[in-house]
Amino acid sequence: MSFNPLKEKGIPLDKQLRTWKDIAKRKFNKYDVDCYSRTRQILMNGIEVEAWNFKHAFSRFCSDDETKEFLAMTKKFEDSQQTTINWMSPADQSVLETTLGYEQVAVDLTAWMAQNEPDEYVRETFNFGLLEDFDHLYRYSQWAYMEHGINPNEIIQAQTDVILSRPTQNHHNCNILRLRRPYDKETAEPQTKVNIMTLVAAEQQTHNYYAEHGMQYGNETLRCTYAEIKDVEEEHVNMYESLADPTESLYEKLLLHEFTEVCNYYTCYADEVDEMMKPVWEEFLAMEIGHLHEAARLFTKFEGRDPEEVIGKKIVIPNHFESQKEYVRNILENEIDKRIGLDKDYTTIDELPEDWASYSIQETSNAEGSPTETTISTIAVQKGRDIAIADPKLVKQQPKLLARGLEDIAQAPNTVTVEEYEIMTQQEFEF
Repeated sequence: MSFNPLKEKGIPLDKQLRTWKDIAKRKFNKYDVDCYSRTRQILMNGIEVEAWNFKHAFSRFCSDDETKEFLAMTKKFEDSQQTTINWMSPADQSVLETTLGYEQVAVDLTAWMAQNEPDEYVRETFNFGLLEDFDHLYRYSQWAYMEHGINPNEIIQAQTDVILSRPTQNHHNCNILRLRRPYDKETAEPQTKVNIMTLVAAEQQTHNYYAEHGMQYGNETLRCTYAEIKDVEEEHVNMYESLADPTESLYEKLLLHEFTEVCNYYTCYADEVDEMMKPVWEEFLAMEIGHLHEAARLFTKFEGRDPEEVIGKKIVIPNHFESQKEYVRNILENEIDKRIGLDKDYTTIDELPEDWASYSIQETSNAEGSPTETTISTIAVQKGRDIAIADPKLVKQQPKLLARGLEDIAQAPNTVTVEEYEIMTQQEFEF
């Protein structure tokens, strides 16, 4: 179903206060919850944090009292919504178990978005980031087993492959090179704008989660692994946010933020199978429609423009969670050697100049070794091989994939070699 949220009746702002019990009472059972209910919960937590952050930033640059009052009211509501969503996580779900959920969000959401993105350049950027998050899922899966003895499929439920990708040690780039060409606000589709806002929120939340929780393990290599991957997530936020047109006004951004929330809550409500979560998505959808109406009124007042010029006349679908194995495998096999170019474009390893700016970043960062490489050598010592959960034919291709995806220049001194992967792929992993 599609509808114009500007024409729908939402919950008025003066009816959006809730009790503490209503705000904080819900939690799922980590053993029973559908993996994609968990990913929706993780995504919407990030969407709310992003909305809250934006409104605080807007308030610090705003002199209009009416606008500041709207921002003040809705910041409180966004914050309480975020509490409800984040408090759904049960106390017995470990940091690493939650982390697998975060990376499943990143892989399957980005893959779905790429296939539903009308802008070719934006789609290519999504595919580029996809392979990096895919490798993060592989690295963290090893630690979930080594620290907690769990099969990663206990969390991701066999919906997402676990296998190496573009090696994490090669994700560290000059952040200037990460900057992309922004879309043109006058011609970009609402789908593109909402896709980017959604993915920025998801990646920013992932960075923040690792920043806040990565130090909670005593294992030094695991702590360093979180630090290494957190750095890549910062690059992802930098990359994806640069796709948005910087000439959009704060009122236009406000309108897009509220529209993004409406679209994401609607999709979550339409797809949800969990009886505890579904009514939450429905209620918060109605609340956000109320926010959108007020944001649209302010946009019209201060910009003198029709909101439909920016967001169109119907919602778009920015998220849909289902297995993306076939799509991800295709990108993996065809783009593992892709790298960031010099002119906000993309190239391949064999076309990189020797003075490519990212080489100096990697040489310095990896000078004493890459924690994500130590991760694989550590589990190989314990179990004889890595955890790789995918079609057996694809698993056997790991040495060839690594040979294509690993840079010769600025390799970490502890790099797990192609030859070592060839030995590992001949072993069986027993959980």
